[in-house]
Amino acid sequence: MNQTPATPPASASAPAPAHASQTLDRRLARAVQRVTATALGPYQTAIIRIGFAATWFFFLLREFPHRHELYGPEGPWAWDMGQELIAQNHSFTVLMWSDSTVWFEIVYAVAMLSSVLLLIGWRTRTVSVLFMAGVLSLQNRSIFMGDGGDNVVHLMAIYLVLTRCGQVWSLDARRARRAAREAVGTGFRRDPVGPALWTVLAIPLVAATVLSDRTGETWLLVLLWLLWAAQGLWWLVCRYAPGEPRVLLDSFANLAHNATLAVIMAEVCLIYATAGWYKIQGSRWQDGTALYYPLQLDYFTPWPFLSDVLAGSGVIVMLVTYGTVIVQVAFPFTLFNRRVKNVLLVAMMLEHAGIALLLGLPFFSLAMITADAVFLPTAFLVWLGARVSRGRERLRPRSKRPPAEQRPADAPPAPRTLVG
Repeated sequence: MNQTPATPPASASAPAPAHASQTLDRRLARAVQRVTATALGPYQTAIIRIGFAATWFFFLLREFPHRHELYGPEGPWAWDMGQELIAQNHSFTVLMWSDSTVWFEIVYAVAMLSSVLLLIGWRTRTVSVLFMAGVLSLQNRSIFMGDGGDNVVHLMAIYLVLTRCGQVWSLDARRARRAAREAVGTGFRRDPVGPALWTVLAIPLVAATVLSDRTGETWLLVLLWLLWAAQGLWWLVCRYAPGEPRVLLDSFANLAHNATLAVIMAEVCLIYATAGWYKIQGSRWQDGTALYYPLQLDYFTPWPFLSDVLAGSGVIVMLVTYGTVIVQVAFPFTLFNRRVKNVLLVAMMLEHAGIALLLGLPFFSLAMITADAVFLPTAFLVWLGARVSRGRERLRPRSKRPPAEQRPADAPPAPRTLVG
């Protein structure tokens, strides 16, 4: 008797692919929702903002007596030579508008002021643009004066413009909390400072456009105009259409922030990967003696006795040389393991602290430590912020302390509704 083998009904296997497809769709929808509805890494971007603003400010403060020789009219790279260079490489700098000493002093002062304002988080959307303009203007005026740390500050100054770096640890965060309490139900509070600042900044933008042949990069001017227009659009939407248009603008801002944060992390990994792999190709790094040579140079020995002690130990020189290469090459591959990543992160920060102490490169080290901080765990940063707040409260007189129930928790506030 012939029997045909039983076949499972089609309906038994059909739901599996459909279920898998629905699961994938849900995961994709959650990912899109998270990227567009939330500005990720608020504490990491805040530490990046504070660190690079402090690095640039203290560098300008230290070089204040020598500012004319570094970037000004008395430098070896004369103004005519600077014009020639800008015409060739098209780099952005407002110092080419005039060779006047007064104009140079104004630009230098604005660069220092914008660093302080960005450090404390006052109108970070606007001040981050001024900070970027100050960094690019001074560094591009004399490009031969910089080092690796200056290059990192250069890049991060551009990236910070596209981040929402004032969500925590800033005056903007405190202002946003106050605005949320005062504008319950409307989502908007009158703010004359924001529109006034937006209007005033149109003047240098017009000047930069008129003098575009001296300023440099055309694409940067276009970006500045787009940012200026976006600020105006943000204010109009928050004032007259706080519903879906506001949500749409928030989504675009969050998307730009998260994409820029990913670029910053990739940039740090790229810096260490290229540095490590180039070191591997050097004979002095291969035989473990690379650290010995900078310790013998007067320019890199602020503490001669300490440098001589380290250089006199072949074991220490070999361990530090090989350890540097191993940490730099391995770090990008440890991002998938949180514990190993945190261990190497501490090692890299200690390495840069050693560079600052032994080789006399404090600002390079501070810039790199700040860049490394983008990978710090959020729990650690929250704990650090709480400790700093607690110490600040202890220093304040008791009569000026607000009641405990009125002290807002240090958490990312709602998206800002104000220009600036």
